[in-house]
Amino acid sequence: MSTPSLAVVVPIYRNEGSIDDLLLALEHIRQSVQAPFEAIFVVDGSPDRSHQVLREKLPGCAFPAQLVALTRNFGAFPAIRAGLELSSADVTAVMAADLQEPPELVISFYQRFVAAQYDVAFGVREARKDPMGSKFASTLFWAIYRRLVIKDIPKGGVDIFAVSRKFRERLLMLNESHSSLLAQLFWLGGTREFVTYQRRERQHGKSAWTLSKKLRYLSDSVFAFTDLPVRMLTALGLVSLAFTALLGVLVIAAKISGLVQVPGYAGTMLTILFFGALNSLGLGIVGTYAWHAFENTKARPLSIKQSVELFGKEIT
Repeated sequence: MSTPSLAVVVPIYRNEGSIDDLLLALEHIRQSVQAPFEAIFVVDGSPDRSHQVLREKLPGCAFPAQLVALTRNFGAFPAIRAGLELSSADVTAVMAADLQEPPELVISFYQRFVAAQYDVAFGVREARKDPMGSKFASTLFWAIYRRLVIKDIPKGGVDIFAVSRKFRERLLMLNESHSSLLAQLFWLGGTREFVTYQRRERQHGKSAWTLSKKLRYLSDSVFAFTDLPVRMLTALGLVSLAFTALLGVLVIAAKISGLVQVPGYAGTMLTILFFGALNSLGLGIVGTYAWHAFENTKARPLSIKQSVELFGKEIT
């Protein structure tokens, strides 16, 4: 059996300061695996000089590479998907440009594939050297994600993974808009490997994974992969019906006993406000599902490539 080839997809956004270290890390990976190797850089509308710096430095690298520039900032996961589309390797790993995930993790992914021929491998954080606020926010985010979306996802979440050629092809068949790439990886099933690691402290720049992006990603994940909001609305509707029946019995009893001479203004307003709010909530949830369905019917591409440049010999 021939030696499996390896491609590493690296999304780039505001990573100008870490490019030198990134290229050294990729060279270290290439030398360690001793296999056909390729790096795929996807510049996701980065406002700094990341694209220019890569264009200048890649011709001098010892490994072949593809440099992709997207027309604007589409987000990390569409950028990763764009890189996966260009890979032709037996194993394709995703690596963060800020190097908070150690390069040795990609090496472990490759070695596990050679030994076990998995479909998908996930990096599982055992610890992270981040500020307390960031740790708390991340822990809360992934706890909610596990509760509402994918129960199988590791407690610390997943930022880096690797897929086999066949699994990558199956993944690229899913053309959903406003979805969750990680949830898709788990939804597809297949044989899985989990590799533990400790996340490093950030050396360059600051994270672009802001709270607003996390909340939007969580919302997309929930509405794309679970009907929990609809089931919650149904349960709330049943509770409201029971409350309405009880309130009706009390009003009738009060009327018969003579305690209420005139229809109560407060009770009427309370009922109207309660069901008005419930109706608004239901419309909002149903509207969100309808919007996601509408977005998917457009069949728009998840990202648009401005240019693709090759440096060195491409993997065949």
